[in-house]
Amino acid sequence: MRAPSNTATQEWDPRSSCVSPEGRILEMAARGMSLSHVLDDLCRLVEEQAPGVLASVLAELAHVTRLTTLGQPAPSTAHEVNQPSGSSDIVGDGEAMRRVLEAVATVAPTDSTVLIGGETGTGKELIARAIHDRSRRRSRPFVTLNCAAIPSGLLESELFGHERGAFTGAVARRVGRFELANGGTLFLDEIGDIPLELQPKLLRVLQEQAFERLGSTQTVRVGVRLIAATNLDLAAMVADKRFRNDLYYRLNVFPIAIPPLRDRREDIPALVNHFVRLYAGRLNRRVEPVSPSALKTLTEYDWPGNVRELANVVERASITARDGDLRFDLPVGGDRNESAGRGAISVAASPEILSEAEMRQQERRNMAAALRRTHGKIYGDDGAARLLGVKPTTLLSRLARLGLKPTRQVPLAADLAAT
Repeated sequence: MRAPSNTATQEWDPRSSCVSPEGRILEMAARGMSLSHVLDDLCRLVEEQAPGVLASVLAELAHVTRLTTLGQPAPSTAHEVNQPSGSSDIVGDGEAMRRVLEAVATVAPTDSTVLIGGETGTGKELIARAIHDRSRRRSRPFVTLNCAAIPSGLLESELFGHERGAFTGAVARRVGRFELANGGTLFLDEIGDIPLELQPKLLRVLQEQAFERLGSTQTVRVGVRLIAATNLDLAAMVADKRFRNDLYYRLNVFPIAIPPLRDRREDIPALVNHFVRLYAGRLNRRVEPVSPSALKTLTEYDWPGNVRELANVVERASITARDGDLRFDLPVGGDRNESAGRGAISVAASPEILSEAEMRQQERRNMAAALRRTHGKIYGDDGAARLLGVKPTTLLSRLARLGLKPTRQVPLAADLAAT
């Protein structure tokens, strides 16, 4: 077996490594090697090893690629690659999400291309993972790429790979995402950001399952199931000639639209409780149950950032919790177009404990508000007593005790008898 590249050898000694290709890749990632070095050494492994280990190596790299990009250590991938996990992370049993999950169950057993639409933060990748986990490809790689996060000049190399010397800085062959996902699923997020000049090559690989690496004339054939996602209106982009219509029709085989969180408010309490438990466990903190009043406020908020924003709000509340009491900070008003940059309101997650003096002050404010609304009237159907749900005489005694006076005169005895 040939030794790794000179650059890689400075960071990793092959004589002290694990014997298996999977262990070798994991050790390289764990030692902090750059993603490009991991990919380069995998190319050598693919060339050197028998064909029987290729699928295992590709599955391992797909996981290492994702974790290395996130800056996380690379643990064993047996659960990630071989066991379904995405479906169990989907929270919500409202009608809107039931329709989405029914669509997932319908299309998952096929190899059809899926186009997931929805606003930012609605969980498009989670749905893509659920499709993969329920498909016959679930034991093979699930490879992801955010097309908006890659500079347009590098996107072709990320998708299809390149040969050594294909361009300045290409010091070794690099395997692209389509090759990494061979036999499995490739999820392309923000596909509306793919440049027009690259779209014909993407269309070809979808139709023929074949492509050439940059700098190569050799055709590479793969078997990849594509799931794409976007928060843009691709049909409008086609009309504006910013997206190829033939590629759009090839992608739009089975569309799934994920509703924004404001359109499935019935799922918000379950999502809040899910994230509260999640972050309490991660932060090793005890938190109080979320009160009905806090849940009501959270449910009425419009959540322009959708589930991602909700998760961030709960995580922030978990970090700043005192004595287990969560307080959720929300923009005032919750309007999608006006909430940004405005002040925040703090919502207590558990019932607030008031002292005796605070309770008297709260009662005083409540009665004063009732008197203002009824313009000082106490008796009758439109009086403050009926508004507060107490007898007029009880209200009068409480007003006297609290030092409040109505602006109207107390009615005559005849009126009292009628009341």
